[in-house]
This record gives sequence, structure tokens and C-alpha cells, in this order.
Amino acid sequence: MTTRQTYQVTGMTCAACASRIEKILTKTSGVIDVQVSLATNKARVSYDDQQLDDQAIIAKIEKLGYQAKPEEEGNAHSEKDDLFRRFFISCILTIPFLWAMAAHFSLSSFIWVPPLFLHPYFQLALAFPIQFWIGYPFYVGAWNAVKNRSANMDVLVVLSTSAAFFYSHYVTFNASYALPHLSLYYETCAVIFTFLLLGKYLEAMAKDRSRNAIRKLHHLQPKVANVVRPTGMMTVPVSQLVVGDIFIVKPGERIPTDGLVIEGQSTVDQSIFTGESLPVEKGSGQTVIGATLNQNGWLKVKTTKVGNETALTQVIKTVEEAQMSKAPIQRMADEMTDIFVPIIITIAVISFLAWYYLFTMQDFGQSLEKAIAVLIIACPCALGLATPMSILVASGRAAQLGILFKQGKFLETLQKVDTVILDKTGTLTKGKHEVIDIHTGSWPKEEFMRLVAAAETTSEHPLATAIVTYMKNRGATIPAPTDFTPLPGYGIMASVHGHSVIAGSAKLMKSHRIDVSPVQERILAHAAEGKIIMLVAIDNQLAGYIALSDPLKEDAELAVRQLKRLGKDVLIITGDNEQTASSIAKQAGIQRVHAGALPAEKAQIIFELQKRGRTVAMVGDGINDAPALMASNIGIALGTGADISKDSADVLIMHGELMGIVQAFLLSQQTMKNIRQNLFWALLYNTVAIPATMIGFLAPWVAGIAMAFSSLSVVLNALRLRGTRL
Repeated sequence: MTTRQTYQVTGMTCAACASRIEKILTKTSGVIDVQVSLATNKARVSYDDQQLDDQAIIAKIEKLGYQAKPEEEGNAHSEKDDLFRRFFISCILTIPFLWAMAAHFSLSSFIWVPPLFLHPYFQLALAFPIQFWIGYPFYVGAWNAVKNRSANMDVLVVLSTSAAFFYSHYVTFNASYALPHLSLYYETCAVIFTFLLLGKYLEAMAKDRSRNAIRKLHHLQPKVANVVRPTGMMTVPVSQLVVGDIFIVKPGERIPTDGLVIEGQSTVDQSIFTGESLPVEKGSGQTVIGATLNQNGWLKVKTTKVGNETALTQVIKTVEEAQMSKAPIQRMADEMTDIFVPIIITIAVISFLAWYYLFTMQDFGQSLEKAIAVLIIACPCALGLATPMSILVASGRAAQLGILFKQGKFLETLQKVDTVILDKTGTLTKGKHEVIDIHTGSWPKEEFMRLVAAAETTSEHPLATAIVTYMKNRGATIPAPTDFTPLPGYGIMASVHGHSVIAGSAKLMKSHRIDVSPVQERILAHAAEGKIIMLVAIDNQLAGYIALSDPLKEDAELAVRQLKRLGKDVLIITGDNEQTASSIAKQAGIQRVHAGALPAEKAQIIFELQKRGRTVAMVGDGINDAPALMASNIGIALGTGADISKDSADVLIMHGELMGIVQAFLLSQQTMKNIRQNLFWALLYNTVAIPATMIGFLAPWVAGIAMAFSSLSVVLNALRLRGTRL
């Protein structure tokens, strides 16, 4: 049986670390799939639990020199706090070195420097704890990398700082006759470690901020619920709720878990879950989502889902899944980091030899300084963080907007789509019929509708529900029929207050010899607009008709217009008739329509488009859309639709608004733009910085600062996606 587990991994310092864990675990017998993310410091492993268990996976990771344990809240915080402590101590010990550096530059020669700060023994005393205590984790990381026949950023740092420290140590104790005039590099070690730790701490803070969207969702879940028991009301932990429990939600309280309202009326703020800006009316028979905010009424709710089955938990899991997964563009970065460190070590050796034999007349100290600078300036961290940080931030931003990308790769694929296919019913339209027009002869409209609504009260047909809802919304009193006869496929017959009411199709009227010719032209005109006509006869005389329609969603026309502006070809594929589909298409501003399509035919149309080189996104909400959602390059489901359509899709628009599709496209474009910016900066940094350091343009301590902030710049650029306006 396949088990999937997520582990919090500490000790990863660069992309090479994540790549090494991924490769070793992939080669392990019983492991099916591995995803390691430097941005989240997590490893997600799918494995055969007949061959492996949790402890075996953890042992494999720890053998590589990292610490791992099943995912828990708080691990990231402890690592961040440890980084800050080490940075603070290192900073205190480095201040005398920075002060002493003033004596080496003519521009700062006016600054008084205590002679003690320039003494080699004093500098050694300060540098020793920085090198071997503050820098101990770097040594551990480097040793583990070398032991596993690999190389990472720790190897570069340890090689460079150790070379500087031990050379300075050698000079200190072998040239004591010239102590005040020695060329030492203790400050190089101190400054490099201090700024590396500063960069890592700022990077950890930025990563922590990017995870806030998900952490907030975790914390929104109420801890207790007011449950109705036979003995009275009891406050119980939410973790103890079971399906079927009934609980009370008072105004201003968050709903403990998913449920069905059985009594009460209120409005609920679902913005944290669906992105909807307006609260939603909730009453008997309607579902509510755990962690959403009840506003101004009380609700009695029956529990339908608990624990890992709740909608909130599923959203969190989906977003975390997207943050862990890799976009195709990341493969390029992964391949580059594998060979990066060995190349840099080679370049550093060449730099040392070139300076030693060609430029400095065998000055070991100066040549070593140039090699140290090359080792320090080069870092694969920025390259490794470029893609996962953008995916991490974008997934969190999408969740805030009520958009769920099930995997990070769909953020990349979506922006490549050139054809958007929309289902009609429930996607472009509201999915519920509404009364659009009423035509009566001699009957007053109010009385006419009251009689029809009364006749339809006991019918379960969607059109009957629409008529009854229409009258209820107007506060009308609807009497009960004294007689009711359903006529499937035709309509109904009923008696209301002594009047016989017949409502239904023209065939039904014809069967009762009721003449409909006076309204024939009107009926044809409405039908051409895609409306459904319900003819009504009262006391065996044609009294009028009611025109009903499944209306276009309010944002449908704007969404279609925006999709076209983004360069997308938009069309409709629906199982509805040609007349209705064409009418809706015209209202939405869509020219191409495929009507009367069965589920398999929808998928076939998509396959044909793909054969012509089109990249297709299918948007649907019904059971009949599932095959098309699976067939398309990207399936987009509306959260208001059927479960099977949501399961079949790659992207989920939780609130069901069509503008969410536009936002998903825009966010995909912005994310890919952000990733390309990150990759460009990371590559440009190394392309410019390494040659500049080789020719002696940058001192080692400057190289350390530059390297630390190269990674930070990538993280900060990714964080800009949090404020993206869509």
C-alpha cells in the first residue's frame, strides 16, 4: 500500500542540498515519488509501506547530514530563532574587525582605531569562535556533502573561510617579529560568516511571511463547538465532533466545521475560503463551511464533515501540494545546480594559480584572497530558490482569491493556454431558472402568478421551484392546491380556490383543446432567445404564459471580454439545444458554439483542437463535464459544481465566479514573469560576479555580502506576488 508523508527538513542550505536528498531517496527501494522544496524546507515522500516506514525515510535523510521529522507547526520558527542567535553573537564578535578595517583605507584613516583591534592575537581570539562555533553547522554540512560524494554551498564557504583562517593562523605564529605589519584575513572569515547568517535569517523571515496565508487558515479553525446533547448544551473540542452532531453558532462566531443548516437564518462571511467579497445568506437546507464567520443571526447546524474531510483542510492540503510540486521550468535550475559547485571550485583553483604565477609574483596571500573571493561570490542558492519561492507565494496568493492550483506545474501550464472552452449551464449561466417575463390577458398579473405558484407548490420540477421562489421573494401568500396531478413531460393540473389551473407545454394545451394561437408569435420570439415558455390555462381558457430562463452570470460578459483581451480564443461546448446555446453565446459575446454535445463528444472536440496544436483549458461544473476536464491541457472547475468535476480539474475556482478564471490566468502570467526575473537575476549575478572577482575587483568580505543578498533579492522579488493586483 502506498503511503505519503511530509517531513520538515532542517539543515538544507542551498538547492544542491534539496537535489541531493531527492536523488538519494529516489534511488531507495520502495520509494515511489519524492519532492523536496528548499522554499518550504519540506520533503514529501510517497513510498510502499510494505518495504519502508517513517523511520527508514528519516534515517535516510539524516544519514545525508540533515534533520527530519514528520511535519509539525513550529519547526520553521525554531530554525529562524537559531539563525538569529548565531547572527547576533557573530555580529558582536565582528564589530572590532569592521572598526579595524578603517585603518586600511585612506578615506577612513581619520577614524581612531584601538591598537588592540589590530593585534593578530586579539583578532585570532575573536575569529576562532566565529570560525569553529558559529561556523560549525557549515562544517557539518560540508562534511556530509563530501561524505556523500557531493558538493553544496557549505563546501564553498568552508573551503574559503578555512583557507583564510588557517593561512592567517600560520602567518600569526610564524612571523611574530612583524606582528603589527602582517597581512591577515581573520576579518574575511568573520565578515563572511556574519553576512551569510544575516542573509539566511532575512531569507527565513521572508519564507515565513510567504507561508502566512496558509498558517492563517490553520489558526482560523475554532477550537470548541457548542453542541446540542440530550442533557443540554455542551462545549466540546472541535476535534471530538463526529458526523451527525448538532451544534449552535451564535452571531460573531466562526463555524466549527462543515455542516448543513437545519434551523435559523443568517449571513456568513466566506471570504477567507472563497474570496467572495459579500456575505452569503444561509438558511435551512444550505451548507456552511468550517472556519467561516457567522455574522448577524444564529444557526443550528448538523455536522457533515470532520477532521481531514472538511473543506478547509482540503484547501490547505491542495495549496501545500502546489507549493511542494515543481514547475517544469525548475528542471533547468536543478540540472545547473548539480554541476555548479564543482565548476566554481575549479574556477577558484585556476584563479589562485593565475594570480600566484602570473600577476602577484608568487604572493601566496594575495592569490589566496582572490581564490577565496571566487568561492564566496558563487552561490547556487539564488538559482535554486528562483522557482519554488515564486510558486510558494503565488499559491498562497491564489488561495486568498479563492483559486486553488492543485500542483505548481499548473501555474506554468495555464499561461500557455490559447483556447478556453466554457460549459453553458452552471458555468456561463447561474444553473437555476428564473422568471424573466410574464404575459397575461384579462387576469391581473399578481393573481395570475399566485394561482400558478399555488398549483406548482407540490411539484419538484426546477421550473416549478423557480415560479414559487419568484412569488416568495415578493412576499406573496401562496395558498395550497386542493388537487394536484403531475403530467411528466407536459406539465401539471391543479385546483386552487375553485379554479382549475393547467400549466405546461403547447402539447398539453392542445390535448385540452385550448387555443394558443393568440400568443404564438410571442412564444416563437422568446424561444429564439433561448427562453422556456410555460403556458397557463385557468378554467380551460388561455390566461397567459410565463417565460423562464437560466440567466447569464453577472460577470460572464466581462470575463469573456477579459479572456479575449488576454488573447484567448473562447468558445462554448454544451449539451443544450442550438437555439438556447446560441442565445447565451450572443449575450456573453462568444461567436463559436458546439451545441447538443454528449460528454464523450465534448472530450472528442478537445482532442481535435489539440491535434491542431491548440493548448486547451476546459471550464465546467457538472458531472457531464468530467471527461472534458480530464481531456483538456488544463481543467478548471467551479467550486459551486459537482464533486466529480472538482476532482477531475487541475484548477478550482472556489467561489464559482467567472472572473476567477481571468484572475487565474493573470496570476499564472505574473508568476511565470516573476520566475523568469528570478532566474535572469540569478544567472546574471553569477555571470557578472564570478569574472569580476577573478580579476580582483571584489574583496572576499564584499563577495560574502553580495552572495548573501543575491539569495535575498530573489526571495524579496518573489514576495512581490503577494501584492499582485489582478
